[in-house]
Amino acid sequence: MVYSLTNQDIEKIYKKFIEIRFLELEISKRYSEGKMRCPVHLSVGQEIVPSILSLFVKKTDYFISTHRGHAHYIAKNGNIPEMISEIYGKKTGTSEGKGGSMHLIDTKVNFMGTSAIVGNSIPVGVGLGLSNKINKKNSLSFVFFGDGATEEGVFYESINFAALKEIPVVFICENNKYSVYSPLDVRQPKNRNIHKILNGIGVKSFFSKSKSVEEIYSTLEQAIRYSRSKRKPVFIECMTSRWLEHCGPNEDNDLNYRDIKELDAYKKNDFQEKLEDKLNITYIKKTQKQIIKKINSAFKFADLSSTPKKEDLKKHVFKN
Repeated sequence: MVYSLTNQDIEKIYKKFIEIRFLELEISKRYSEGKMRCPVHLSVGQEIVPSILSLFVKKTDYFISTHRGHAHYIAKNGNIPEMISEIYGKKTGTSEGKGGSMHLIDTKVNFMGTSAIVGNSIPVGVGLGLSNKINKKNSLSFVFFGDGATEEGVFYESINFAALKEIPVVFICENNKYSVYSPLDVRQPKNRNIHKILNGIGVKSFFSKSKSVEEIYSTLEQAIRYSRSKRKPVFIECMTSRWLEHCGPNEDNDLNYRDIKELDAYKKNDFQEKLEDKLNITYIKKTQKQIIKKINSAFKFADLSSTPKKEDLKKHVFKN
């Protein structure tokens, strides 16, 4: 079933999409200034899934993500000035400058962290879902990961446990076909379908080719409605594309690890253009102007914020 979206839905998706893309591009542009105190894994090209997902998320839901987690934080209505401050290593950051981009966490919006360890966030997300079940909360735990994480043993262990205990977790695999520089065909057997494997072990699975806004919306809506109503886990695989290098602000086409024609095909299917085709030019210009102002303000906030003091090193440290 493919849904017909209202103009209001399209506007909300577009606003979130532009917020993610423009912010990531600005990070890329400013990274050479040397003010960002950590590596960054940017989401340019992968904005559409979190942008649509933001329509279905409740404040009480948990999010847990990967090293490429900026888009998911923004989809959870995270604080952009505090996120930039965190990347700058400033005291006003979400973790007072201690976590940076790869360990971004903000419990104020139930964004429970990102991790540089592939697959590491998956069992944590299942644990968060289990806590919801034990405490009889009607919330969901959303766990984000890439195709590379589906090759980790903890992925199957966690999903098996979620299926066995009927834990309301939404597993979202953003499949961009690459694990750093390694394509799927050197990592996984030919014709291997991740979502079909999950069906085989008792978890209802959904797959999106990500060809249209309506198709992605339909996939996410059905999956999330199922998990909320049945209080069971679901798995969603969405095809996507990373436009920039694995880690860093630049393009990496010179490395020749992927076919440029493949990347060009993804760029021709750019969802910014698809969304703008559905909107009037007045709304587009107004939205972009507002977001550019918001992003510039966030960087100014980070610039003017103070750096942590030496005594801050001992704060938030677990002591037995």
